[in-house]
Amino acid sequence: MQSVAKEPHTKQRKYINAYVCRRYGGPDVVERAEVRKPAPKDNEVLVNIHATTVTSGDWRVRTLTFPKGFGLVGRLALGVTRPRQPILGTELAGVIESVGGKVTRFKPGDAVFAFPGGKMGCHAQYRAVAEDGPVALKPENLSFEEAATLSFGGSTALHFLRKAAVKSGEKVLIYRRVRWGGTAMVQLAKHFGAEVTGVSSTRNLDLVASLGADKVIDYTQKDFTEGGETYDVIADTVGATSFARCQGALKDKGRLLAIVGGLPDFLAALWAPMTGSKKVIAGPADERPEDLRQLAEWAEAGVLRPIVDRCYDFAQMAEAHAYVETGRKRGNVVVRVGHDG
Repeated sequence: MQSVAKEPHTKQRKYINAYVCRRYGGPDVVERAEVRKPAPKDNEVLVNIHATTVTSGDWRVRTLTFPKGFGLVGRLALGVTRPRQPILGTELAGVIESVGGKVTRFKPGDAVFAFPGGKMGCHAQYRAVAEDGPVALKPENLSFEEAATLSFGGSTALHFLRKAAVKSGEKVLIYRRVRWGGTAMVQLAKHFGAEVTGVSSTRNLDLVASLGADKVIDYTQKDFTEGGETYDVIADTVGATSFARCQGALKDKGRLLAIVGGLPDFLAALWAPMTGSKKVIAGPADERPEDLRQLAEWAEAGVLRPIVDRCYDFAQMAEAHAYVETGRKRGNVVVRVGHDG
């Protein structure tokens, strides 16, 4: 097992630094605060976090921005007047400081990455994670900053590609923008043997090609639904198209992956199979612990390469949120978590 030296000067601390979101709003609602240091339960490991990320998921929770038709449901799920979980952050990488009495798979000093996902809580100096939960040893060839980015986009891409049952030789179009979900989708679709077309803006075409896309389309110059080209799978990674718009670009038995699907996409998932052979796949991605181990294997083998756009220091958490909110990130936004105060 990969191990890293512990940081004994932090072991006796009762309180740690975290960023909390006590109301909905812009990046300024994210505030630094002292919170009680978590203690691992019998089946948990306590991770000293070295790096975390700010994702589109954090932006949606902080601003209560949801796909069309799910605003009320989202507010009820997350908190009516403020976030029920004030510490955002869905993924982390760090070093295990201590373990519960029944833990057998990990030991103090192990370098790991983890994906609490919808439970969040990673914008802090420490987080406890269940041993049998979404936590795995960090790939040795990745830095903490890179490893922290594996889970959110990687597990989402893996979920939808599996649901679509993508086969070798099929034509897959991935639409639009180079966020981590899109970059992971390109790489994993290629690994599954698909012929991949990436649709992006002019400034991102070279990056999409470098990830292995066989073809690239500049959406500012060409509409992929025009010209007669058809695909087995169209993956919409940002909620920028619809079944009605792109069904003509789907082959017989084609599948639209509505990764950021709104209510219209869910309805289309119900009625599309009744009117023909094409279908829509929508809904939240599964968060499976075994997927993290698979992503780690692919990262170690060079199949999956994390793309880091920008790194921020822990004190710059609000700036990281502000950058993600612009919608212009190219890959992942990482926050290095300091332990100096």
